Amino acid sequence: MKNLTEREIIESVLKGNHGDFALLIDIYKDRAFTLLKKMLKNEMDAEEALQDSFLKAFNSLSSFRNDAKFSTWFYRIVYNTALSIIASKKRKIQMEMSSVEDHFDLGDFDDRIYASSENSTDYLLKIVDRLPVRNALVIILYYIDNLSLNEISNILNISLVNAKVLLHRSRNELRELIIKHNYQEELL
Repeated sequence: MKNLTEREIIESVLKGNHGDFALLIDIYKDRAFTLLKKMLKNEMDAEEALQDSFLKAFNSLSSFRNDAKFSTWFYRIVYNTALSIIASKKRKIQMEMSSVEDHFDLGDFDDRIYASSENSTDYLLKIVDRLPVRNALVIILYYIDNLSLNEISNILNISLVNAKVLLHRSRNELRELIIKHNYQEELL
């Protein structure tokens, strides 16, 4: 089978070749699962949200506009699905976005992070996990998934200016977290 573009896959699915949707699943399952784990902080919830996200994408595929990128459209579904799960479990986003110190015993957590990390990238991602959900998400979307600020603003349903501000604040929070806990020594 030749390599199909995303648009060709979508057209094929819309024409009734529903099995071709598996090609889109293969493309996006790992990145979406990683984002969901970061947001939901639970693998089982992330797996459920991933399945829900793909089901929603499949059922809404006919409303996908080809003038947008499929990845942006799909990540928005993933993000909204995660928010719905958070709300259904009655976890308030405000609690998730409160300071790190309110949620973690920082004493031996620092040692556990460093001891369980295999390299500096892995270590840095574990530090990013300690950021509030939205801040960690924007760092991952921008630096790991290489999405543009425009795509991030579409996924989070915020203006481009707010996406820039959120990225700036997220970088600052990450920098402060690194400096506050002397993580920079381990990263060097």
